[in-house]
Amino acid sequence: MDSNLSNQVVAADFSFHRKPFKMSLADGFDTYLMRWQTDGKCRAKIDDKLSLVEAGDLLIFTPGQPYELRIDDEYNALGELTIESGDYHIFFKGPWADAWWNSKKRPTKIRVPLEERYLGLFRQILLEQRRVSDPYPEISDYTVRILCLEVDRLLSEQPSTTPKTYLAYRMKNYIEENASSIFKLEDVAAHVGISVSRAVHLFKEAFGTTIMQYTMDVRLSMAKERIVFSPLSLEDVAETSGFANYTYFHRVFRSRFGVSPKQFRMASRTSN
Repeated sequence: MDSNLSNQVVAADFSFHRKPFKMSLADGFDTYLMRWQTDGKCRAKIDDKLSLVEAGDLLIFTPGQPYELRIDDEYNALGELTIESGDYHIFFKGPWADAWWNSKKRPTKIRVPLEERYLGLFRQILLEQRRVSDPYPEISDYTVRILCLEVDRLLSEQPSTTPKTYLAYRMKNYIEENASSIFKLEDVAAHVGISVSRAVHLFKEAFGTTIMQYTMDVRLSMAKERIVFSPLSLEDVAETSGFANYTYFHRVFRSRFGVSPKQFRMASRTSN
């Protein structure tokens, strides 16, 4: 896709419904629509039939695609009938969006983990749209591009939509977002609501490595970047990369790369 092409964010907002709501447009919108369910449930027309949309479901509609949305009574987690539906929605259009959409086939409904990496993008676009005066519309444009490409990356990382692989990728995302902090296997398992033994099995089955080994890989990658590009002391590099102490960090770094953190820093600065 040509990076010189542009987008226009026409509208962006967050809605929360506690009363019945219906919308039906036979000819859809004249823009692309991304609608991300964050709370409760609703129903939307997908492939010519009304389908349940739950928290974490991202809907993408193209210009002219028929649109129907219904928010009525649904059973909540306690088995009670209630009306509750919250969502972010972004309307955008432009040559870049056309090129992005036409570059590959995507489903109308995509499962997206309710995590900060995605929430932050939606919030940023929403806040940019609320500015009374915006001399930098490029910020919204490029944030939408990042969001679209994050969707594509998510699809490429999740070739299968089975519950097992979905849970495995949610654990992987949790590790990547929290690697700079100290956490336990129990924390990773609790994040997706399963037992530690099941979490360990699903992760190894999906990625061929253990949860703690992958966590170590991410932390070492973070540490290498900070050793080379940051002015942090090596002790601070260890702490901010999720290692409990410098002695342990030094040992695993040397074991992995064959040199100490200090030698790695000196070599990288000598070569630049």
